[in-house]
Amino acid sequence: MPHYQWDMDIVGVPGVEAEAELLAAIVTFFQRLGLGPADVGLKVSSRKVLQAVLARYGIPEASFGPVCVIVDKMEKIPREKVVDELAKLGVAADAIEGILQALAIKTVEELESLLGADNHAVADLRQLFSLAAAYGYADWLVFDASVVRGLAYYTGVVFEGFDRAGTLRAICGGGRYDRLLGTFGGEDQPCTGFGFGDAVIVELLKDKKLLPQLRHQVDDLVMPQDESLRTEATAIAQRLRAAGRRVDLVLEPKRLKWAFKQAERCNAARLVLVAPDEWAKGSVRVKDLASREESDVLLDQLV
Repeated sequence: MPHYQWDMDIVGVPGVEAEAELLAAIVTFFQRLGLGPADVGLKVSSRKVLQAVLARYGIPEASFGPVCVIVDKMEKIPREKVVDELAKLGVAADAIEGILQALAIKTVEELESLLGADNHAVADLRQLFSLAAAYGYADWLVFDASVVRGLAYYTGVVFEGFDRAGTLRAICGGGRYDRLLGTFGGEDQPCTGFGFGDAVIVELLKDKKLLPQLRHQVDDLVMPQDESLRTEATAIAQRLRAAGRRVDLVLEPKRLKWAFKQAERCNAARLVLVAPDEWAKGSVRVKDLASREESDVLLDQLV
């Protein structure tokens, strides 16, 4: 099955104004699908939270990435397994307990009590929640210090979309990655973005009975009635497309009965048949699917 993903990124904006705008786009999308904050939410935190906690316990910076990978699995594996994996990294028992306590924090106020009001993560998150209130989507946000995202390149605010019922994996996710471009030989720029795949949101919409039944619709279905006119049919299809019409071109030899059924299946407005007799007169056979009327149309009058 094909997989489709919507990505949105903002480059060059160092402040959380960029993250606030991205979250606004996600919320707008949810709303247009008929979802509300009772159905889905957005967990928000910052990589800087875990950095600050590790620094308190003297854990080397080189361990930050591996710790993030383990923490990112906290909802998927038992607490004992998390403790065991952190211990294997050489993290002391008191540091493990401190990390787990910090990542259990559920409000920015608690985080401020732990790290102090002048902490960069606290300042970023306070501003982000303030902007969310201004946008009008604060009730969609949930502070969750355990959200770190497993990918190593994130450097600041991170977020994940989730279903409130808790039955599905993350709907979407992203965050700030200010040092990613440099790893590919470019010049580092402030960057933040998200990826939004189709798989989980489709499952959620099915559960909520909100998945729209979108019919494939075209203006013209173009078909050569004889393979000797394949080139001519292709040129006609392209001409119609250049005029702004939505066109399906039949690419394989098919019977006329199949063409009529296919035109109905794709909800085509017209079936354009390129047939030898009509083509010799400089015209094509056109059937209007709504009126069921057929007529020969000269090529310069087709559009």
